[in-house]
Amino acid sequence: MFSYEDRLRAVQLYIKLDKRIGLTIRQLGYPTKNALLSWHREYEQRLDLPAGYVRQPRYSQVRKELAVRHYREHGRCIAATIRELGYPSRSLLSDWLQELDPQARARGNVRSQELAPEVKQSAVIALCMRPASAQVVAEELGVSRGSLYKWKNQLLGHDASTSMNRQQDAPASPDRSELEQQLETLRRDIRRLQLEKDLLKKANELLKKELGIDQQDLTNREKTLLVDALRPTYAMAELLCEVGLPRSSYFYHRARLQVVDKYVEARQVMTDIFERNYRCYGYRRMRASLTDQSVNISEKVVRRLMKQECLVAATSKRRRYGSYLGEISPAPDNVLNRDFSASAPNEKWLTDITEFQIPAGKVYLSPMIDCFDGMVVSWSIGTRPNAELVNTMLDAAIDKVAASGERPVVHSDRGGHYRWPGWLSRIAEAKLVRSMSRKGYSPDNAACEGFFGRLKIEMFFSRDWLSTTIEEFVAALDAYIRWYNDARIKISLGFRSPVEHRRSLGIAV
Repeated sequence: MFSYEDRLRAVQLYIKLDKRIGLTIRQLGYPTKNALLSWHREYEQRLDLPAGYVRQPRYSQVRKELAVRHYREHGRCIAATIRELGYPSRSLLSDWLQELDPQARARGNVRSQELAPEVKQSAVIALCMRPASAQVVAEELGVSRGSLYKWKNQLLGHDASTSMNRQQDAPASPDRSELEQQLETLRRDIRRLQLEKDLLKKANELLKKELGIDQQDLTNREKTLLVDALRPTYAMAELLCEVGLPRSSYFYHRARLQVVDKYVEARQVMTDIFERNYRCYGYRRMRASLTDQSVNISEKVVRRLMKQECLVAATSKRRRYGSYLGEISPAPDNVLNRDFSASAPNEKWLTDITEFQIPAGKVYLSPMIDCFDGMVVSWSIGTRPNAELVNTMLDAAIDKVAASGERPVVHSDRGGHYRWPGWLSRIAEAKLVRSMSRKGYSPDNAACEGFFGRLKIEMFFSRDWLSTTIEEFVAALDAYIRWYNDARIKISLGFRSPVEHRRSLGIAV
């Protein structure tokens, strides 16, 4: 608060400097801009400034007397009075008691002084064990909560109750050692429970275990990770004892964890192979691809590394087999009779139509599969399963065998696409042999159905086609089939693709 002289000096200087606020404040070093303007307004209105400010007391005399009366009538407890009334502070209430009722504090201590030492010891034990809150314990004894903590400091204080020993020369309590032992036991129990909680939390964070996991079910390597994570907080001996890990095992696994992973490069190569091949390679084809790149590791290591890197190939969902009996019209015999083996190319061909439903619409694929090595001889892709789709595919397949004069067996199901005049005339002109499955027996064309299954698992089901157009999907499907012929290795072909297999046999592709 500024004095009358200081305020008057500031206003006079402000007027002298043509009401330049910044210059006035810089010369005087005070006050603020708003204070100076306020002082100037008062000076202009009254041609003078008030001599000073009188602050009204925060609490009236009535509120003081009410607080003191509540203290006298409700157990003479300062904390209870403040909690009930919401005012004032401890020190202020003590001052009011000293002013209005000097004998109140002295009379308030008579009750606590009359209590026997045994009662005080029991109260301290109850306070430490905490069967209830400190306020409940204090109310049962009829004393204030502060008295309980005062007795606790006298019996179990930080410095062996030096204040009581020096001021009162009271002998040590005969049960003090027992109280100290109980308190130490409680502290150990609390620390042990906190350690168990921290171990469970770390197991959940680092090892992705359930919060209720039994620590004895963890491996020594996992226990080592937990010990390392909590060593800044707890002693190593304490941690090893809690998780049940021998000291030698801990240092052994810790040294193993610090060794550089020797499969770092192999992990990168495996991830690249997996992503480049539609994320469909299992550990066998993965190992074959690694061998082609001069990365020689065992199948067990490949499986372990793929599991650690989450390289999981897509698999089909188990579906219930359904069949349908009955004939609707005459059809050719089932010449293949589920014999899908072939000793040479262009002996047995399989065909069918499959549907792809994406948000942009439906797309249909009609391929011709060679039973010799699974190569897709020809294929056509369209948005309608009509005669043009299958006839275009058949024309392309016939063109590939026209020069050699080969006459393969063309096996299909009993769909109407393979009974239309256009299909029949093309088969007759090329002198091909027709073969059809029984109605409702999809295993009669199992090799072609298997190709559709692999195609959808590896290319279709594992991707999100939400923002893909029909043209983009057709291009992606065509690219997959070309990759299937040229690069996708098959275990049955000695870990070669169909094109590589034919080249190894000297067959022109």
